[in-house]
This record gives sequence, structure tokens and C-alpha cells, in this order.
Amino acid sequence: MRGPADRESTTTESGTRTPGRAAAMTSDTEHMMRRITWAVRAGALVGVGLFVFSEQVIPPSVIIAFVVAGLMVGLWALIENPATDHPGLTRLLAYALATVTVVCGIASVAPSGGSLVVLGLIATISAGSDASVTAGWTIAGLGVLAAETTILIEGTSSWITIGYPLILLVGLLLGYNRRSYRVQAEQSAALLANAEQLRVEQDQIATLHERNRIAREIHDVLAHSLGALGVQVRAASAVLTDQRDIDRALDLLDQAHRLAKDGLTETRRAVHALRADTPALPDGLAELSAAHERRHHTPVTVRVDGEQRPLSVDCDLAFVRTAQEALVNAAKHAPQQPIDIHLGYGDVSTTLTVTNSLGDSATRTSPDLESVNGGYGLTGMRERLMLLRGTLTAGAHDGSWTVGARVPR
Repeated sequence: MRGPADRESTTTESGTRTPGRAAAMTSDTEHMMRRITWAVRAGALVGVGLFVFSEQVIPPSVIIAFVVAGLMVGLWALIENPATDHPGLTRLLAYALATVTVVCGIASVAPSGGSLVVLGLIATISAGSDASVTAGWTIAGLGVLAAETTILIEGTSSWITIGYPLILLVGLLLGYNRRSYRVQAEQSAALLANAEQLRVEQDQIATLHERNRIAREIHDVLAHSLGALGVQVRAASAVLTDQRDIDRALDLLDQAHRLAKDGLTETRRAVHALRADTPALPDGLAELSAAHERRHHTPVTVRVDGEQRPLSVDCDLAFVRTAQEALVNAAKHAPQQPIDIHLGYGDVSTTLTVTNSLGDSATRTSPDLESVNGGYGLTGMRERLMLLRGTLTAGAHDGSWTVGARVPR
């Protein structure tokens, strides 16, 4: 005979392991329900006692049965007390419940012992709820066997012959019903806990994703700003070394200072742009080309084809950063050469093409044309576009260097 599942994990008939009540009943509501349950049990014991001892003639068997049942209820309360969580006591509960059903079954046959069936009913409810299936049926069966054996020995006929077995059966079924509700509540609590854990993990993933976006955005902004700054500083150095033109060098250094200042401002803007509204892509490209013309005195044209439609913030930023990379690339390797930016809104995709003339043959064959920062700029752009299921191409064709970005609709 197994002990109850109050302190131990039990396996349901479906094979699912469910935690014991000591682990599940931790909330204030569950503690309150436990106190109410024990108030009802104590009230039932007192009520049965009052009814038994109000009789004028009390058979000794009834008195003994009531005392034994009262002691077993006390042991029952001690076992279910969280302060006395001991495996040895837990295993005794099934025996205590069986003792209650047996002594109440024996005493219920007596003329003044019929009220003791209430205690037997309470015991079988607990057996069905807290003990294993085998233990529950064994506890109820021992109670029925005790009552029927007593009736056969005494040779009496009483409603107990049929009534007590039916009462114990009803109590056992009520206990099983109570167990099913408790298991459902525990499973619901587990599902809620899993859902909360999943939400926390999703928040962590979203945070990491946002950090990656911010890091990528700051990297691209700094790569653009520092690349343009490097072009200005190199030009100033060349003017001083080759032409000895101090005024022109000072002008280039002043532009470099403004580029550094603008780079810091743009870095701050980049983080804000991840969450705020950004200008439309054509407007962003127009601002970018105008700034490039002011800094490098290079003609830049912007063309837009197709029906314009709003794109995601990530897509807009990917196109803008690609254009920035291509413009800095052109300023470094093909200075003063005209640049054409073409934005096309197609039926199945949106494309951005930045084309600049390579100039003389020496520049046309330069191995550094792939990226402004040793190959990592366009690689970063390619990775950014891949996150949007897009593609990036870069290469020389017919005397021009072309950078193309494509994002499916």
C-alpha cells in the first residue's frame, strides 16, 4: 500500500509526473483552502461526537471507534502539517485513513454508530485525492469488508449493508474528482510559468537583437565618418607636401574637423533613429548626396524610379548605409569623378545602385576598391542586407565602379 502524494511526486494514469502538493500549494489561496478543509474536517468530527454522545445508550464499540478515529484524524492533521514534512509520517497517512474506514465500518453497524459513516466518507475522499489509485481502492475495500464482516458475525440486517459501501464509493469518486482538479491546476500553473519564462527569454532575445542593431549602426556610422575624415586628412597632407598650399590645407583640415563633429552627432542620431521615425528614403539619399557634394565638390545625381512605397526602418537604414559606403569609397579612390545614385521601386524588389567613374587606368585597377576600410565596409553592408533577405554586389564594369543593393518586397 503506497502513501499519499502530499509530499512526493506522483505519476498519473496518463504517465505524466506531477509535483506533490507540498511543492504546488504555496500560494496564499492554497493555504487558505487547506485551513478551510481542516476546519470542515474538525467540524465533522465534533458534530459526530456530539451526535454519538447524545445517545442514552452508547455501545463500547462506538466509543472505541470514535476515539480511534479521532486519534487517526489527529495523526492525519500532523502528517499534513507543512512543519512536520517527514517521509516516514507521510507513509503512515494511508494506514491512518484505512484505520478510520475500518473502525467506522465496524461501529456503524451498532444502533448509535450510524453517524460514524461521515468520518469514513471524509477518509475515502482524502484517499481518492491524496493516495495512489491502489491505496484508495484498498482503503475503501477494507472499510466495506469490515462493515460487511461485522454484519455477518452479528447476524443483523441494516441499511449499512448497502449504504456504507455506497458512501465509501461516493467518497472515493469525489476524491478522484478532487485529484483531477488539483492536477489540472498544477498543470495550468506550470504552463503559466513556462509562458512567463518564454516571455522573459523572448525579451532577452529582443534585447540582444536591439544591441546588435545598435552596434551595427554605430559601426557603420563611424566607418563612414572616419573614412571620410581619412580622405580629408590625406588630401590636406598631400596639399602641404606637394603644393605647399597652407590655405588649402587649412581649409581641408577645417572640413575634417567638421566631419569629426558631424560624425559624433550622427552617431547619437543613429541610436535614436532605431526607435524614432526616419525621413523617407529618397529624402535621406538627397541629403546624403548634398552633403557629399559640399564636402568633396563632386557632382552627385539622385534618380528615383517606380511608385514609391514605405519601407521598414531596417531597410531604409540598410540602403542609406550602403550609399554612404559607396560615396566614401568613391571619394577615396575616384575623387572628383561624378556619381550617380539610382533608387528603383520594382514590383518584386527595391534596388539601390551607386555608380562612379573610375577615372584613369591606375585607379581602375586599384586592389583597394572593394571597401573603404580594407574590405569590412561592404562586408558589413552585405551582412546587413542578408538579414533582410537582400543581396549586395560590387565591382568594376565599363570603366565604372558599381555598388548595387537589392531587397525583396
